[in-house]
Amino acid sequence: MEGWDKGTKSVVGEIPLLSTRAGPRDGDAWRQRLKEEYRALIAYTSVNKSKDNDWFRISAANPEGTRWEGTCWYVHNLRRYEFPLQFDIPVAYPLVAPEIELPTLDGKTHKVAHTSLRFPVLLLIFSADGFSDRDCCWCGSMQMYRGGKICLTVHFKPLWAKNCPRFGIAHALCLGLAPWLAAEVPILVDSGMVKHKDDEVAPAEVAAASGSSAAS
Repeated sequence: MEGWDKGTKSVVGEIPLLSTRAGPRDGDAWRQRLKEEYRALIAYTSVNKSKDNDWFRISAANPEGTRWEGTCWYVHNLRRYEFPLQFDIPVAYPLVAPEIELPTLDGKTHKVAHTSLRFPVLLLIFSADGFSDRDCCWCGSMQMYRGGKICLTVHFKPLWAKNCPRFGIAHALCLGLAPWLAAEVPILVDSGMVKHKDDEVAPAEVAAASGSSAAS
């Protein structure tokens, strides 16, 4: 499969598929769906750790499992950049995918697509027999909507719809957020829009430095 590394294909294929078609308003069926979501997330996290590619932590922020929060990170030039992660489960889930938010990056992404950066987006179809690949194409960089919601490629929504209800939160992270971080974080860092925590100067330190300069 030209243009897509074997590691990514292997990881996606190891995420368990879900079977319960239920959303937040479906009572017991939704509780069963949540069990499947956690099972897939645990499996995905285990796969990442086994490949030394651990990159997120996330869990439900309320008992109903409709609000999820956590942290994701990306390593660029041997430095780890961390970002708060959050999203709500849509009422129409799993027909509609959750809109993943990175609130601390709101307003920092470029408004123009980065035509110099291209990355592979794999169109995946999951059948009853498991993983199968149909197509691989190249797309420009992804951006962000207001509120820190990441803008996915035009292929993600039809991909999600074709795999309903088999896709879940773990698949959204793997095929949505992971490529977004790989496309955007290096540009945000290199342009100075995102700084490593060790390079950030606290306001109190700035004020103290200004006071020392004025005194001298």
